Amino acid sequence: MKHQRTTENITGWLFVAPAVILIFIFGIFPIGYAAYMSVHTWRIRQGAILCDPEAADVIALVRSCLSNYETAVLGDWGGAALFALGLVVLFGAYLVWTRLFSKRDGAIFAVLRFAAGLVVIAVAMTLISQGYNTMIGALRTRDQAFLKGLQITIYYAFGSIPLQLGLGLLLAYVLHSRIKAKALFRTIFFLPYVTPAVAAAVVFGTVFSARATSPMNQLVQLFGGDVQRWLAEPRPFLNVVFGLNLEGFIAGPSMALVVVIILGIWTYTGYNAVIFMAGLGNIPKDLYEAARVDGATDWHIFRYVTMPLLSPVTFYLSILGFIGTFTAFNTLFVMRTPTNAGTLDTSALVIFDTFRAQNRWAEATAQAIVLLLLVLAMTQIQRSLLEKRVFYG
Repeated sequence: MKHQRTTENITGWLFVAPAVILIFIFGIFPIGYAAYMSVHTWRIRQGAILCDPEAADVIALVRSCLSNYETAVLGDWGGAALFALGLVVLFGAYLVWTRLFSKRDGAIFAVLRFAAGLVVIAVAMTLISQGYNTMIGALRTRDQAFLKGLQITIYYAFGSIPLQLGLGLLLAYVLHSRIKAKALFRTIFFLPYVTPAVAAAVVFGTVFSARATSPMNQLVQLFGGDVQRWLAEPRPFLNVVFGLNLEGFIAGPSMALVVVIILGIWTYTGYNAVIFMAGLGNIPKDLYEAARVDGATDWHIFRYVTMPLLSPVTFYLSILGFIGTFTAFNTLFVMRTPTNAGTLDTSALVIFDTFRAQNRWAEATAQAIVLLLLVLAMTQIQRSLLEKRVFYG
């Protein structure tokens, strides 16, 4: 009996061994080796380890080992701590908003909850802004690129994902109703997703060219507008369109980045619509009929039946969207030009330039590890905030 159990265990491990080996070679080992590179001086060839054996204490030893993270990513540990504290306080604002006061406590407590949330948000944003400015100020000019890249990545993610999900859900809901040629429309909406990213970027680059004869400029002029530089415009979108003079993080994305956001929406809306349609098809029709018998309107059915039962699909697509935008590369690499002055350089592009153009391999791996940790943290935060509202039936 014991011999048979041992044989079964060995057989099982032999079956999973190829998968384990592949995961180790292409998953675990690269991350571990990147972490190893990040604590060395490494420009094409491996240099000395950064850890100082003569450090006065453990904290000094750890700081010496992580000096690449300080010089190429964070700039100042105090500023980073202030920034992290701001994020913690921002999460506290969410807790104040959702848990401190019950929604059934009446209008007075609703006002108190709203006011308390606004105060905590204001404190959090002040800490985040102060920490970010401290980190930027402590970095050399060439090393500021990664933090600025994170800022651009945040613009790109929060500018594209909500619209991708919203428009995808709208298209799916329309196609799910009783209309003819559903399969044809489904194919048409899915085509942008299967279009090669480089080809789509080149086409959008032509459509949104700075030339007065470009299709988008001709459309703007048709409605009496002025010629815009589009992809060649590094100024913030709000400043260009509304004539404002905003600066810093509050100024928002550049006009060039808005064009890339439009491309992202065009690419992934159809994909989201197809996934939402699959989710709509799994909702039992009996629930809709029961809701109509109870006198529910179309809006109430959508709000209280469709949306809760689609929440697993929405959660899945939002997670994929954040991971995809934080690691986006192809279209941004094709569409960036010297004229848009680095306003399309997301974190992934900055890491690529640090590694390939500047040959700063250790700093690039440190940046990549920080980006990985940010993606993991964002995913976990998203799970913590949204998973409780996901209804699995």
